Amino acid sequence: MAVDYEAGLLRLADSYRRIPAGEPVRLAKQTSNLFRLRAKPAAPGLDVSGLSGVFDVDPQARTAEVGGMCTYEDLVAATLPHGLSPLVVPQLKTITLGGAVTGLGVESASFRNGLPHESVLELDIFTPTGEIVTARPGPAGPGGIAQGEHSDLYFGFPNSYGTLGYATRLKIELEQVARYVAVRSVRFSNLDELSGAIVAICAERAWDREAVDYVDGVVFSPEEAYLVLGRQTEEPGPTSDYTGRKIFYQSIRHGAEGRVERDRLAIHDYLWRWDTDWFWCSRAFGAQHPVVRRLWPRRWRRSSVYWKLVALDRRFHIADRLQRRAGRLPLERVVQDVEVPVDRLAPFVEWFLGETGIAPVWLCPIVLREPHAGADPAQPWTLYPLESGRTWVNIGFWSAVPQSPGDPSRTNRLVERAVAEFSGHKSLYSESFYTPEEFEKLYGGQRYRDLKARYDPEGRFLTLYQKTVRNK
Repeated sequence: MAVDYEAGLLRLADSYRRIPAGEPVRLAKQTSNLFRLRAKPAAPGLDVSGLSGVFDVDPQARTAEVGGMCTYEDLVAATLPHGLSPLVVPQLKTITLGGAVTGLGVESASFRNGLPHESVLELDIFTPTGEIVTARPGPAGPGGIAQGEHSDLYFGFPNSYGTLGYATRLKIELEQVARYVAVRSVRFSNLDELSGAIVAICAERAWDREAVDYVDGVVFSPEEAYLVLGRQTEEPGPTSDYTGRKIFYQSIRHGAEGRVERDRLAIHDYLWRWDTDWFWCSRAFGAQHPVVRRLWPRRWRRSSVYWKLVALDRRFHIADRLQRRAGRLPLERVVQDVEVPVDRLAPFVEWFLGETGIAPVWLCPIVLREPHAGADPAQPWTLYPLESGRTWVNIGFWSAVPQSPGDPSRTNRLVERAVAEFSGHKSLYSESFYTPEEFEKLYGGQRYRDLKARYDPEGRFLTLYQKTVRNK
C-alpha cells in the first residue's frame, strides 16, 4: 500500500501547489454523481488519479483500506470473494468511498447499518492547508468530548462536500454476507400502513415471521406502493438477472393487496440491482423500450453511461430544444433526496405526488448507528442533523416537470420549503435555494465555521454554502 499511496499523495500535493491562490480548488475528475451545475474553474484541479483502488482487505478483522477515489464497484469486486461487503453499498457503481462519506449515501441496509460514514474507522484527509491529517473518533475524554486524533474533523467531514478537505484513504468496516438474497415485494394500498410496516421492520428486523436484512420501497401512487424486503441466504435455487431484458423496478409490481411476490438474486446482482436502469431513469433514454433494449449493449446498461448522456444534454440543451420544437415549455429538473421522520412519510409523499405528479419515488429507511463515545448523542454528525434514536425515511425523486413561466425553479423551491415543514432534511448533491440564514440553521452553523477556521484558516476552499447553493 505504501508505495502506491505515497506516490498518489505526492501527485496530489504537486497539483495543489500549481493552483493559484484565489482560484477555486476542485478535483480533476472526469465523472461525478452530482446533479447541480458547477462553475468551471480556470485553474486545473487536484490530481487524485493515484488515490483509487483497494489497498487491502482483511477478512479476519473484516476491514478494508481504500483510496478516497475508489469506486464501490471496485470495492465490492474485492470484498465479495471473501464473503464480505461494505456495511452500506450506495446504489450506483461509480460512487466513490470518499464521495459517499463527504456527500452522504444510503441503501437498503441503512435501517440496520446507518449511513456509509458511520462504518469508517479512520480516514486520511487532504486539508485546505495542504496537509494530510488522520481523523478518527477515539474514546471520550474529560467532559465526554471525543479525544481521537482530529475527531472534530471526523464528525464534521460527512456532508462537507470537499469544503473541509478530501478523503485520500479510508479504513472501513465490512460485514459477512451470504451468496444470495431472497426478495419479497409486499404491496400496500395505504401509505400509513406502509409507514407502520417500516416501523415494525426497523424494530424487529423481520416481517411476517421472516428475517429482513435489506429494505427499501417504491411508490407508484398513494394506492400502489411496495416494500422490497431482502433476506440473505445460502439456499440454492434459480436467480434472476436484471442486466438483460427484465427491469427490476417493474418486476416488483403486482396486482393484489397483501400479496407477496418472491424473487432471488445473487448478492452481487442484488447490490447493483438499481444501477442497470439508474433506478427507472433509463426510460428517459429509451433504454426500457423492448426494441431499444435488445439493441443496447448490455455493458452500456449502467448508470455511468446514462451520466454521459446527461452531460451531453446539459452541454447541448437537447431536451429543452426538443421541448421548444414541440411547442412546450422547457423542463425543470427535480432531482433530490430528502429525509423525513417515518411518522411524516405518508403526508409528505401524498403532498409530493399531488403537487408535482412525479412518480415513482424511492423509499429507504434509515436508523443511525449507536453514536461513538464523545459524539453529540442527539446529533452525532455535525453537518447533517439526523437525530439518533429515530427512524427516518429517505425519499428519492429523479425526474422533470415543465417550468413555470417566470420561475424556472418553482417546483424545487416548493419541495425545499415542504421538507422543512415536514421536519425533514435535504441532501446537497443537487440544486438548493436556501438563504444564508436558512442554510446556517440547517447545516452546521457555528460548528461548521469553527471547523473552517481550524482547517482552512486562509479560505483556500469554498464554503459549504458557496459550493452547494451558489454553485461556485
